[in-house]
Amino acid sequence: MTESKRVWLKTLEPDELPDGRVKSVTCAHQTVCMSHFEGTYAALQNRCPHQGGPLGEGSIEKGWLRCPWHGWDFHPTTGESPEGLDDGLETYPVEVREDGVYVGFPEEAAHVRTSSDVMVETMVEWGVRHVFGMVGHSNLGFADALRRQAEAGKLSFYGIRHEGAASFAASAYGKLTGRPAACFAIAGPGATNLLTGLWDAHVDRAPVLALTGQVPTKLIGRGAFQEVDLASAFGGVAHYTGVAMPHSAFAELMSLACKHAILERGVSHLVFPDDVQTVPAKDAPIGSPVGRLPERAIVPPPDALGAALEKIRAAKRPAIVVGHGARFSMEPVLALAEALDCPVLTTFKAKGQVSDAHPLGCGVLGRSGTPIASWMMNEADLLLVFGASFSNHTGISDYKTIVQVDFDAMALSRFHPVTVPVWGEVGVTATMMREQLGEASAQSQRADVAERWAIWRAEKERRLAETSDVGISSAALFAALGRVTPPDAIIAVDVGNNTYSFGRYFECDRQAILMSGYLGSIGFGFSAAMGAWAATQEGDPRFTGRKVVSISGDGGFGQYMGELTTAVKYGMNITHVLLNNGELGKISKEQRAGDWDVWQTSLHNPSFAEFARICGAKGVRVTDAEDLDRALSEAMAHDGPALVEVMTDAALI
Repeated sequence: MTESKRVWLKTLEPDELPDGRVKSVTCAHQTVCMSHFEGTYAALQNRCPHQGGPLGEGSIEKGWLRCPWHGWDFHPTTGESPEGLDDGLETYPVEVREDGVYVGFPEEAAHVRTSSDVMVETMVEWGVRHVFGMVGHSNLGFADALRRQAEAGKLSFYGIRHEGAASFAASAYGKLTGRPAACFAIAGPGATNLLTGLWDAHVDRAPVLALTGQVPTKLIGRGAFQEVDLASAFGGVAHYTGVAMPHSAFAELMSLACKHAILERGVSHLVFPDDVQTVPAKDAPIGSPVGRLPERAIVPPPDALGAALEKIRAAKRPAIVVGHGARFSMEPVLALAEALDCPVLTTFKAKGQVSDAHPLGCGVLGRSGTPIASWMMNEADLLLVFGASFSNHTGISDYKTIVQVDFDAMALSRFHPVTVPVWGEVGVTATMMREQLGEASAQSQRADVAERWAIWRAEKERRLAETSDVGISSAALFAALGRVTPPDAIIAVDVGNNTYSFGRYFECDRQAILMSGYLGSIGFGFSAAMGAWAATQEGDPRFTGRKVVSISGDGGFGQYMGELTTAVKYGMNITHVLLNNGELGKISKEQRAGDWDVWQTSLHNPSFAEFARICGAKGVRVTDAEDLDRALSEAMAHDGPALVEVMTDAALI
């Protein structure tokens, strides 16, 4: 090789490497094993030709460089094997200069586009902008393709501390935006760690892409290290699983994954065996959504719409119930409610979809809800249900006359028969109902809604007066949070008593609420906030500039508390409110209610505020209700991650 085709790079400082030692050194994209033996420096290929062991992590024993993986010997300066064997190491020229040791590397060849490049380029073309995950040994080829797109400014990658946080973040992003984000993991345990968050996305109908490495194709089915049958493992959670093989149509695999995630509002999964990730694909085309996505505004069948309108026109006291499935269609639903002058109740997952300040808004129905919503349902003679799934936690009365509208035909009458099931997209159907309503019998219920709110707010004031020497009450905390939280904030909540209290006491203005609905997974809150924060960074006017807040108990935060360092690393402007009562309070409550002994629900906690400060975030502990407004306001104003640890009484929920 001519001198002009070499690039000389400094690998060692003078006297950095003692005689008789070796070291792995990376310059640009190339890693060499630097050795110093009997006064001579040498640069050898770092990868053992047998099992790929990193020779720079080996040692010089009895005059030979020994591979750390399988003990094969090489000469530490020539790279030759003993006894004239022909499996020696490639060497590079070395110069010892005044300022250090230099190696002449071959001029780096231009990157050859790979299968991973094709798939990542296709993913970007389909609108995926964020990837949450962990780079590891069985996904490095795909990770390198992600790096190229990230450096080009076409996507953002967030390296997390636990893959479960990655899938929760992607799930929350999908719930908030209606678009898929991706979560990324290695084979085996990395992939299986994604499953909880993916089940959350699956049962709550959030689009997510799961991208997992896999062992090389020649090892699949042979019980190799970290081999898991990922297609089977993800079979119950993924609408689509594709396994990339050496001759796959790579763009088509990714296009199908994105299409399934978007149209079926759920999880798509792609598996990339290690060797397939670097298959050359120089001229392969990329996939695009153009011509691949149909119009999704499903018009209801005329007979079903007519039957529904007949029931609506006859009702004296109709009530509208909205679920999470109506999240992106609230404007036409509220227009219909105003035409009928009827109350609007939400499921817990749909909290905030109608403002509690709206004259027809009644808050949450069910176990986490308000007495306003339950009273209005009990008085109703017709329930008009949009995008709700009739969870037992919501408690929609099945004996009422019910008109149910959903885009998913399988969601209609899922748990029991309803009077009129209507298959149609929520926004389209609500608009058609309002336009074709004509003369209705409904009486205005605004005065009833106002009266019930007055009764409930008086009750909340009485609860504010309850104090304790143990800690702050939930009523006091959420009253303060209601005063200082920006009206358009995005709030991610966890699971437990903290969540029930949030549903009951916090009055929403225009805030968007995210939660682990059907799965009800503890640990969702802070990880979800990371996904929500990513949405605020991409220029979408629906989310840009909005404050992100998360709420959890000490049990929930403890599950993924390491992700606070992730938030610090990427400068995520998230305020986390942590209710610390030293126990799994909801479980203690259930044990008491079931006449069980309270057992193994106590928690040994650190000072979470101090932990936040150690991580590089703002950390504040509050022990007096009078300090809540100040502490919360300061945390909200902080530019970066902040944690407010509120010492609470588990009995005052």
